[in-house]
Amino acid sequence: MEKKNNNASEKRTLLLSVLMSSPGPIVVGLGLIVGKSSTQLSDFVRRSAELVGIIAAYITYLIANSGGRTDEEKKSRVEKISNIIVGLMMLTGGSIMLALSFISENSETGNVIPGLSIAILGVIANTLFWIKYSRLNRATPNAIIAVQARLYRAKSLVDICVSSALLSVALFPGTRLSSLLDTAGSAIVASYLVWCGIKTVFEAVKRKGET
Repeated sequence: MEKKNNNASEKRTLLLSVLMSSPGPIVVGLGLIVGKSSTQLSDFVRRSAELVGIIAAYITYLIANSGGRTDEEKKSRVEKISNIIVGLMMLTGGSIMLALSFISENSETGNVIPGLSIAILGVIANTLFWIKYSRLNRATPNAIIAVQARLYRAKSLVDICVSSALLSVALFPGTRLSSLLDTAGSAIVASYLVWCGIKTVFEAVKRKGET
């Protein structure tokens, strides 16, 4: 009975993660219309990639915990393919944004308030999800939930970096300091994407070789 309740809680939490993560790329993307911050652009790519990963995790969880008998080999194959696709996308997106963060010479960042608002809300929401997923995994160890706990821990830390960079741009627009911090913020987000992409693909390929 307790395991069933935990499964229901895990499913609700994953679904809530999808719903709460969905507006992020849209708001930050719309913010790019009025703001041209390198950090904001990188954050848009990062949030879009993470959203795909969260959706993939939710779908994989539903398959792995569906009622009735399910082909274990098929479940494992779906999870591996999903992880490889998401990992490659994050790696590609991060590499592009890392290059753009150093190539871009645009000093006019415009209005970064939409991106800053999402980043600050992200720090709060992602920290709460990190705590929730950690508690769920301690109660009933689950590989998918454990990965989500690590993901949201990283998301919280990155959103702190993004918030700091965009706040400096908002407070000191057009200055050398804000430009340097904006580039640094963009590089941090891009590096995070690259690291997560490499780690995800490596783990997926490694598991594929073990089966």
